[in-house]
Amino acid sequence: MSSQLEQLLKSTPARLHVGGSVMRPSTQAMLKMWADHAAAMDTVFGDVNPQVLEPFDLVWLQSRAAETKKIYLARPDLGRLLHPDSAELLVEKGTQGADVQVLISNGLSSEAINENISDVYPAFLQSCKQYGLSVPQAFYIENGRVALMDEVGELLKPKAVVIFIGERPGLANPASLSAYFCYQPRKGTIEAERMVISNISQQGTPPLEAGAHLGALMRKIIDKQASGINLV
Repeated sequence: MSSQLEQLLKSTPARLHVGGSVMRPSTQAMLKMWADHAAAMDTVFGDVNPQVLEPFDLVWLQSRAAETKKIYLARPDLGRLLHPDSAELLVEKGTQGADVQVLISNGLSSEAINENISDVYPAFLQSCKQYGLSVPQAFYIENGRVALMDEVGELLKPKAVVIFIGERPGLANPASLSAYFCYQPRKGTIEAERMVISNISQQGTPPLEAGAHLGALMRKIIDKQASGINLV
């Protein structure tokens, strides 16, 4: 194997140079792919471990797609809305007009929460404290989508909202977390106004680093009163 090929294999988790016969990959490569596919399926249909979230004293809410994972996958629109009972609880337990409202959701990867939230969330809170930002009661939302932050923004009117959510799993990393954030999200917010730190995991952006950087970004978008394409 050439040195260039060795460097390429070390630089990516992509399936390269797997060997095989004619057009078929080797048996070992196929078994590895099936195992990775199974891991991706498991994290989509799996559950977040409540013990992982217990130290953070979160209030648990549900989207309108929380009844079953099948509904969640088939109806993305329902994942963007809070169940009416949860909307009432949000207003009851939430704080009006805070600097940063935090949401956490399993999204499409329960393992992303299980493996990363214990590092990224405390790092984020510490960073916000250093930048003088108020972060009130946070909420966990079962089977949420990113745009759910719009309804939360309407109800609580924070300066900014961030949602830590499990990414759609790939065959290389089934436990990848994203942090989407937006300045004053409301109904009608377009995707270009949101920002994201993606691939937060041990194989991507380290959770501690992501949390610290996210606090700095919160300070910036609040000072500039803009996010996404509006941030200059």
